Amino acid sequence: MLDRDYTKLTNQLVDWIRNRVEQAGCQGTVVGLSGGIDSAVTAVLCQQAFPEHNLGLILPCYSDAQDAQDAKRLADEFKVDYQVIDLATTFDQLLMAIEGEKELVKDMSVANIKPRLRMTTLYYYASKRNSLVVGTDNRSELKIGYFTKHGDGGVDIAPLGNLVKLEVKELAKELGIPKQIITKPPSAGLWSGQTDEDELGITYQQLDNYILTGEADPEVKKKVERLDSQNKHKLQAPPIPKF
Repeated sequence: MLDRDYTKLTNQLVDWIRNRVEQAGCQGTVVGLSGGIDSAVTAVLCQQAFPEHNLGLILPCYSDAQDAQDAKRLADEFKVDYQVIDLATTFDQLLMAIEGEKELVKDMSVANIKPRLRMTTLYYYASKRNSLVVGTDNRSELKIGYFTKHGDGGVDIAPLGNLVKLEVKELAKELGIPKQIITKPPSAGLWSGQTDEDELGITYQQLDNYILTGEADPEVKKKVERLDSQNKHKLQAPPIPKF
């Protein structure tokens, strides 16, 4: 799969984004710029699809300052219109209201507030601009449910949804994404120092190989299938009883 024609793939994805937006009766795209590879690739594809109607939103919330710098560099290099909105104060106020304190802890219930605040902000701007919110989730993340339900999973379209992480890297090279962004450790930015692979306990190389070939060490297979099973609800509509 990694030896595919990435020039052709780029054109296909740009056309797909444009067609989906137009079919929805919208005028453009809104995408979150995290400073990571997935958002960088998505933003550049959206920029090619809608050079005059694509907005990137940089939404730090007690985030690594380097991530915002990388996001700005990407936006400047590819002429993506962007805005920076710091959500830390909003996060503090909400956490104080529901917890009575605003202490940052490595607790998923707390950490998941961040992507949900970002989702709310993205949809605000999408509504104002008659645009679609374009997701940055890739096939690897979707396979194991590695995203926040109603957070970074709350999107209108997901152009990278059929590409594993390693394919996204190859596409990033084709698009000319800065090397610093391509090589940085993937992170959801949930807390300081957090990385995807440390949290998952497997590498994207292992995950992608299993997705593409069905082959992996028994422990990797077991972990991937367990995550796939327990997180399927994230990709499904809410169950409705039938009588």
